[in-house]
Amino acid sequence: MNDIIPLITDLKIKWHKLQSTIQKMNADACIITSNVNIYYLCGQIFSGYIYFPSEGDPLFFVKKSQELNPDFQTVFIRKPEDITEILKSKGIHHTNHILLEGDQISFNEYTRLQAVFNPDKTSNASDILRKLRMIKTPWEIEQFRYSAKKHAEVYAQIPFCYKEGITDLEFQANIELIMRNNGSIGIFRGFGSNMDIYMGSILSGENAGSISPFDFALGGEGTHPSLPVGANKTKLKPGTSVMVDMAGNYTAYITDMTRVFSIGKLPDEVYRAHQLSIDIQNRMIDEFKTGLSCADIYNFSLEMSEKAGFAKNFMGTRQQAKFVGHGVGIEINELPVLTARSKDALEPGMVFALEPKFVFPGVGAVGIENTFLVKDRELEKLTLFNEEIIELGVASDALLC
Repeated sequence: MNDIIPLITDLKIKWHKLQSTIQKMNADACIITSNVNIYYLCGQIFSGYIYFPSEGDPLFFVKKSQELNPDFQTVFIRKPEDITEILKSKGIHHTNHILLEGDQISFNEYTRLQAVFNPDKTSNASDILRKLRMIKTPWEIEQFRYSAKKHAEVYAQIPFCYKEGITDLEFQANIELIMRNNGSIGIFRGFGSNMDIYMGSILSGENAGSISPFDFALGGEGTHPSLPVGANKTKLKPGTSVMVDMAGNYTAYITDMTRVFSIGKLPDEVYRAHQLSIDIQNRMIDEFKTGLSCADIYNFSLEMSEKAGFAKNFMGTRQQAKFVGHGVGIEINELPVLTARSKDALEPGMVFALEPKFVFPGVGAVGIENTFLVKDRELEKLTLFNEEIIELGVASDALLC
């Protein structure tokens, strides 16, 4: 997992991809300072900047006395204004065109870096890096495999987190304890301002249909107006479902997996809708070929839901999400997005989650979510765990297989 040799090899693959893009844009350099992209290009997070020239090795400008890999060209600085003086001392003067993370750093940071480099032209590096991160490297794929394995191990313990009379929040706290004890990093990174959540989401009963301002497939009322998403202290009661969508963040690379549990038995139509979610997944797997359109996956998911009579329940009720899946990686919502408007096609090396879900007023949400790796001729399901609805209170080893 932490062997430095494959990580260094992986980083150099990423550096080459980024520098090729810098060259194609006729830019001089890209300046990286967001935690997500620093980790992507460095393998650890530090306070400072990575200076990527169009040619040659990157320079790592570190603001605090933090040791980086000895193979890196590391320079300690107090402030970003020190960078240009150091570059000049190395004979680097080009500042015609630079790339900055316009979607991920503050306005003050952005304008300060512009003033430091004073380029003729500045372009946005955020979208460029999101597109580069869309295709995973072999080292990254192994990180996903490890997260998926731990993810399944934790989900196998979920039935033992339940006892009669508890609330969704108590149930979630019990799961979170198991997650942390099994190595969960805890933080749940997402791209964009409306992606605040901690470790995942539990939705039960009527709360599954609650509208949230956050950009997740389903919402939930939450426990406080400052974080209106997820569990809301609903008591788990017979005849309701419990949707568990807790993060697989056992490395920096997050797997996404949703499974459904029930308190007692649910109405027959709810089981049919859950099976439909599995059928949608299986159709995608069966029809996969390199170049399969992300829009096609969303469209046939909606069509199958309409044909089965569940269009009004598909991806919500009062507010219906207009996507059925998304890329995953260091952030939970990476590219591509499986939506009708998407122009992307599935390509080898992508890792994405498919999550066709259905909400039933008074009962809750059902459906599965799995993380897939795109290969040359097949989709590999990374998150392997029982996909049927598991009844809490009567679960056996057979149900968990």
